Amino acid sequence: MSDKMYKILIAEDESDIIELLRLYLENAGFIVIGAADGIEALNIIESEHIDLAIFDIMMPRLDGYQLIRKVREKHNFPIMVLSAKNQDSDKILGLDLGADDYLTKPFNPLEIVARVKSALRRFYQLNDNTQEQNSGVIRVGEITLNTISMSADKNGEEIPLTPTEFKILSLLMQNPGRVFTRTQIYESVMGEYYESDDNTIMVHISKIREKIEKDSKKPEYLLTVRGLGYKIAKM
Repeated sequence: MSDKMYKILIAEDESDIIELLRLYLENAGFIVIGAADGIEALNIIESEHIDLAIFDIMMPRLDGYQLIRKVREKHNFPIMVLSAKNQDSDKILGLDLGADDYLTKPFNPLEIVARVKSALRRFYQLNDNTQEQNSGVIRVGEITLNTISMSADKNGEEIPLTPTEFKILSLLMQNPGRVFTRTQIYESVMGEYYESDDNTIMVHISKIREKIEKDSKKPEYLLTVRGLGYKIAKM
């Protein structure tokens, strides 16, 4: 990462949690802005340049799920969820709506800092690297990925990918035929892998298939290699 001072937004109705995270994140060199609810967070996002956001789910006025949906209409910066809602269905919904990572309470503040650093490094490193490519266009079959405009389409029809989905698909499409394990995908796209992240990549893979395949249950592009991981078919 560069020496830029990254600005982190924390939307959380428990002020003690905001202040705890502020202490650790500011100590790590970040600028931290707190919001007590989803509406306040949206107003901040419209008036400030935010590099990464951490959202609670259960907030007044506008909950975290609604907030993610609203933010993803206009912005693609990394979003992390930090919530007491710890069921797989909660995590799947958060990732489905466009979150890049989902952590549950209670949490280790040092892990939050590590994940924030990793998410920023991956997100901005990807953007910097793609600017150095000549055309930035990757094609596999009917799917085209533009790593400069960060867009994807199939037969000219736009594929609405979240930032994390884009990075996973980009990794796989740049290496057609190569098998990546879930851990390799996670570490390449999102940073250090933790045991609690086991379902995260599976959820993202499932959502990508729904968007790029004719029949997500009979994929032609994004294939599962049993016992190993995933790959993009050579076409």
